[in-house]
Amino acid sequence: MWDQRYAAPGYLFGTDPARFLSEHANHLPQDGRVLCVADGEGRNAAFLAARGLDVTAFDASPVAIGKARKLAEERGVTVHHALADIDDWDWEPGAYDAVVAIFIQFAPPSMRKRIFEGMKRTLRPGGVLMLHGYRPEQIAHGTGGPPDAENLYTEDLLEKAFGDFEILRLASYEREIEEGKGHVGMSALIDLIAIKP
Repeated sequence: MWDQRYAAPGYLFGTDPARFLSEHANHLPQDGRVLCVADGEGRNAAFLAARGLDVTAFDASPVAIGKARKLAEERGVTVHHALADIDDWDWEPGAYDAVVAIFIQFAPPSMRKRIFEGMKRTLRPGGVLMLHGYRPEQIAHGTGGPPDAENLYTEDLLEKAFGDFEILRLASYEREIEEGKGHVGMSALIDLIAIKP
């Protein structure tokens, strides 16, 4: 399915980073290793690499990775791209200074729990997690994201999942977004920025 979606001309979600990421980039380390989870066509990875970070990005779609490599080349940045299903990713303990996971809500609750545990494990102590996605209210907007409410985030869900981290930002809000053809219009969003103790 994702290969078919990404095969369309252009970039499904655009080439600019998610607004959440660019607005809160001050929370990122000045240098170090960053993991971009299920990063699709590479817009967020390219942004991070342009800031001088050592970026690894993975996705399950070879079509998306092809576009991501092209975007990195056009931007003159280096990104380590990997083809991997999220459930098969090796969450190497303490390997990254930051983990960025934006709109990865294709995962049902059981898979999401494994992903969250993996992200926590692969961060080094003091590392930053930046997680951004949709709330259940997004389904009524119909402007992007999955139609499954159980896949979407609430503040309570994220507080329980990351309560052992230092939460710097946990915010729910409505915003008009325009990210390619894939995310357009009023959206019910949620942000989490947290530090691993």
